[in-house]
Amino acid sequence: MLEIQHRIAPKAGMIIQRVVLNSRPGKNGVPVAENFRLEQSTIADTIQAGQVRVRTLYLSVDPYMRCRMNEDTGSDYLLPWQLSEVADGGGIGIVEESKHDNLAKGDFVISFSWPWQTVAILDGSLLQKLVPQLVNGHLSYFLGAAGITGLTALLGIKEKGHVAVGANQTMVVSGAAGACGSLAGQMNRNSHIILCGQISQYNKDVPYPPPLPPDIEKIQKERNITRERFLVLNYMDKQEASVLQLCQWIQEGKLKVRETMVEGLANVGAAFQSMMNGGNIGKQIVLVSK
Repeated sequence: MLEIQHRIAPKAGMIIQRVVLNSRPGKNGVPVAENFRLEQSTIADTIQAGQVRVRTLYLSVDPYMRCRMNEDTGSDYLLPWQLSEVADGGGIGIVEESKHDNLAKGDFVISFSWPWQTVAILDGSLLQKLVPQLVNGHLSYFLGAAGITGLTALLGIKEKGHVAVGANQTMVVSGAAGACGSLAGQMNRNSHIILCGQISQYNKDVPYPPPLPPDIEKIQKERNITRERFLVLNYMDKQEASVLQLCQWIQEGKLKVRETMVEGLANVGAAFQSMMNGGNIGKQIVLVSK
């Protein structure tokens, strides 16, 4: 558990807790909980037009965040976290005060750049309102099976999986205990590999996708196995319809959802370390408040 450090001069406003990047593990280093620091801070007492004050309920910790711990993420669509600045990622909260026309007190909202803090003031236009009934009341599912994770699993198979009805195909997920792999559900002759995430390689300073060892590359060529990278952000035009499909399967019990839940903002660093070491089954979630 991270200890609170009072490194910010007291100011007028609401007192909150937040988690900042304390140190970088380095390109070839293994991240630990101590790379993050829990601090006491403040936010303004009042909000401006278009803003909302939200209380954080759930935070998502994900493998891609390992890249954000480096000074250079190695990706053109990911920005690095800055030292002593609040970390951010997928998050869900409840609106406590609103000056945004489309959001009201009591609404549940989601953002994929949610600051790791107990309470935050956010631009309402960057938040999406959630309907808990779509996931049988399991709000955290919107960070996993009914969110980007589920979209990655569904669209990866649908758009890149070369799946044909009645073809008697076999699908194998090499990382089936993780958030995406546990939802998706290949390695024979004339087969196709959809490459989407390789958490075992994220602590290494190698390009993505990482090069194959010579013996594996030889097998790939001999067996006519194709290997293609998939990035869900290239298919966001299909997001709305796909999320509704995922929610329907959840409601019908056709999609089984696994989560690993850790309680407390102070444990977000430990949750990240555990997830990077394979300590989770399904989506790794941090419950910040109820």
